[in-house]
Amino acid sequence: MKIVVLVKHVPEASEARYADDLTLDRASVDGRLSELDEYAVEQAISLVEKGLPATVTYLTMGPAHAAEGLRKALAMGGDDAVHVSDEALHGSDSLSTSLVLAKALEHVGFDLVVCGMASTDAEMSVVPAMIADRLGLPQVTFANSLTVSDGSVAIRRDGDTAVEDVTADLPALVSVTDRTGEARYPSFKLILAAKKKPLTTLTLADLGITPEQVGLTGAASAVRSAAPKPPRQAGVVVVDEGDAATQIADFLVTQKLL
Repeated sequence: MKIVVLVKHVPEASEARYADDLTLDRASVDGRLSELDEYAVEQAISLVEKGLPATVTYLTMGPAHAAEGLRKALAMGGDDAVHVSDEALHGSDSLSTSLVLAKALEHVGFDLVVCGMASTDAEMSVVPAMIADRLGLPQVTFANSLTVSDGSVAIRRDGDTAVEDVTADLPALVSVTDRTGEARYPSFKLILAAKKKPLTTLTLADLGITPEQVGLTGAASAVRSAAPKPPRQAGVVVVDEGDAATQIADFLVTQKLL
């Protein structure tokens, strides 16, 4: 059995900013493996540790330094990684991202695809559903736990009014939440071992995708403008001299909150 975990290398949240072309600047800021993807990595590794006869492959797309996210995942566990890297990918939106990842999944093969619930940069939570649709896969979402047996995957998730148990036949795609349990921290020994694990790089040509289908040219959405978040302003301090309630009420009325 082959498990493929989709991971993403994202800019540090405190340093995230737009480049001159209004795409997210990924070249001049530090990055890391998306924290929400670490839970997907943990669940895939845990399935194998619990006795599931499977290999774990990590898949990402992005610029050259996105391989750092793959190495972090490999240091946590797993067998190998695949990096789709091509200059034409710059500026790709969720639609073209799902196309590339779906083609890459077809290229490497899989029985189970595991994703985080969202990336910590875009936070759209739509790419897993888009991939499942492109590949005609059953998708089970927002899993708090998952098990695999007898050719199917079973998850448990918290709904608004009930706890839901959902089962799907393999091959399937699963997205997991941050409630599945803390992701492990790789030891120095495992970090060194990860550097020796296979990492394959693919281009768009390898996947049969033309440059016009991705990047800014192929994007179905566009950022028209962007501005830095304004600095926080000092708050209002209410000193209670017997009229604090009145001051608070007046403030709420002024802010149209009351």
